[in-house]
Amino acid sequence: MKSMKEKYYNHIELNNEVTKRNENGFFKLEKDQEALNVYLEEIRDKTVRFDNELARLHFLVENQFYYNVFNDYTEAQLTDIIDFANGLSFHFASYMSASKFYKDYALKTNDKSQYLENYHQHVTIVSLYLAKGDVSLAKRFIRAMIDQRYQPATPTFLNAGRARRGELVSCFLLEVDDSLNSINFIDSTAKQLSKIGGGVAINLSKLRARGEAIKGIKGVAKGVLPVAKALEGGFSYADQLGQRPGAGAVYLNIFHYDVEEFLDTKKVNADEDLRLSTISTGLIVPSKFFDLAKEGKDFYMFAPHTVEQEYGVTLDDINIDEYYDRLVENPNIMKKRKDAREMLNMIAQTQLQSGYPYLMFKDNANRVHANSNIGQIKMSNLCTEIFQLQETSIINDYGIEDEIKRDISCNLGSLNIVNVMESDKFRDSVHTGMDALTVVSDEANIQNAPGVRKANSELHSVGLGVMNLHGYLAKNQINYESEEAKDFANVFFMMMNYYSIERSMQIAKERGEAFEGFELSDYASGRYFERYTTENFLPEYDKVKALFAPHEIPTKEDWHALAADVKTYGLYHAYRLAIAPTQSISYVQNATSSVMPIVDQIERRTYGNAETFYPMPFLSPQTMWYYKSAFNTDQMKLIDLIATIQSHIDQGISTILYVNSDISTRELARLYVYAHHKGLKSLYYTRNKLLSVEECTSCAI
Repeated sequence: MKSMKEKYYNHIELNNEVTKRNENGFFKLEKDQEALNVYLEEIRDKTVRFDNELARLHFLVENQFYYNVFNDYTEAQLTDIIDFANGLSFHFASYMSASKFYKDYALKTNDKSQYLENYHQHVTIVSLYLAKGDVSLAKRFIRAMIDQRYQPATPTFLNAGRARRGELVSCFLLEVDDSLNSINFIDSTAKQLSKIGGGVAINLSKLRARGEAIKGIKGVAKGVLPVAKALEGGFSYADQLGQRPGAGAVYLNIFHYDVEEFLDTKKVNADEDLRLSTISTGLIVPSKFFDLAKEGKDFYMFAPHTVEQEYGVTLDDINIDEYYDRLVENPNIMKKRKDAREMLNMIAQTQLQSGYPYLMFKDNANRVHANSNIGQIKMSNLCTEIFQLQETSIINDYGIEDEIKRDISCNLGSLNIVNVMESDKFRDSVHTGMDALTVVSDEANIQNAPGVRKANSELHSVGLGVMNLHGYLAKNQINYESEEAKDFANVFFMMMNYYSIERSMQIAKERGEAFEGFELSDYASGRYFERYTTENFLPEYDKVKALFAPHEIPTKEDWHALAADVKTYGLYHAYRLAIAPTQSISYVQNATSSVMPIVDQIERRTYGNAETFYPMPFLSPQTMWYYKSAFNTDQMKLIDLIATIQSHIDQGISTILYVNSDISTRELARLYVYAHHKGLKSLYYTRNKLLSVEECTSCAI
């Protein structure tokens, strides 16, 4: 009999054989299934056994592994729910899907030597927790998760139902005002959020520039970099008990006086005193910058404190189109200039060296913002898919009450496109996802981030996304760069939008409560629905028509009726859809990540001393031709596809550019211009074959 150690290496060795070729010249994918079977045998050997499921639940509750589920459900109800779950068929599709689940998500004994749950049991406790005693709802959640139609984000899927747990959301956006009180408050809040596993993005655009005046004394302000460095140190210090490093991002408006210095922090030759080595950076880019670049003009960077002194408004909040010429001409405004195209090349050069900065296209986001009459979108998050209104809190001296305004948290989950499309449950999948996210949004009560707590209680924002787009296209032999792919995306995401609005309206109707300010929104006025009530979004290509044949596609008449219901009952959620990167959890789902193209047909992953391989889902001699690497994909066509999807998504899409290392800065800058022109709201990082970027784990699905 083989020892456990021998078994361990046996399943890794079997998995490693997938890259070898069989007699037909194709990969030995059967070796992945052999590795899976051996691995699951090892898991069974390491799993604690109980007399029955109720005895298991009692043990896990009494020993503080699970929350007290018996407070919400009777034993008879629990038996019924468990029997229901066990009656649903589930099989891990790959070695990677099983190993990722058991490595990162399955509950283990305190010494980590044995497992206390399998996939069915894990999904069941998550569902029981989210259903809050509602047996029918618990079963809906279980079915959607075991069918792998809906997948909660990692913070929810990992923590829901556990007695000793982290938060169910772990991505936050904060804004700092130009005062030491605010800087200290945001620094403390960021540490508190990092401590609980949060990834935090902070907008520094209101801070006065290096060399500006403080209390009338010119030349003494230190600028944004010392604050960014302090935040970076805070994330390193508050690092989730050493289990995972803190994750942060800082954003700066491109018209801010310190922007060149800010960009330099990510250059390979940056001075160590200036380098931001572990915190991510992002630029907030209004359309005015692209207009100046298009015209071949210089652009000016302004010192924000002088702007506020002259006009009583902050540089980051103004409409730069309206103010730009005045700021340039006003001698009291501290400013410097640079060729706009040269700045584009500088951004491209920095991205090719480091992957950063992220680019947030502010005017694109606000131009289609359905809640623009309530507030302004100012920044994005660590993964650049969150776009919600944000306000600046005023932090006063001790003894004077602070004016807490709304910040942002990212409450995320994803649909698996393959399993949604191959079921007869499109509407149910979206509704179930919205229901699960609503529970998390209602429950989120981040004690040490009052602005986040305020926004959650008033706006109830969620972000339902997707994964497995490239997998679905390849399975159905559709090229990612093709017109058929755009045709599919146009219909799928229109339907997702429709059903998410429908469910949000139903929740508002059931509760008699709409998000705060709904009456000022484009949903209430009907403006949001105009494009949907004037044309039908139906598939154009025969292959795509066949894929949607089993599904009922909402028509413009359906949209008319929905718009009327929304006007009557409101929406519960101010924001509904956001497509985040899906990383570890997409492995569990055996899915391709988010809506991005794949990088390799068989992906290589290294964990410690072991190397494992992940064949793309549905890879076969027939589908391999449709699994073109992202690095060989026309990036203009990638942007075209994302733009099609973006037209139906009320928030944003985490969009990565994949370029070869020999691309010129001019060519890369053209991609930024094209993405902005096509209406994208952001670009995440730029990835080239020689560059490894630490991807966002805090808000990744």
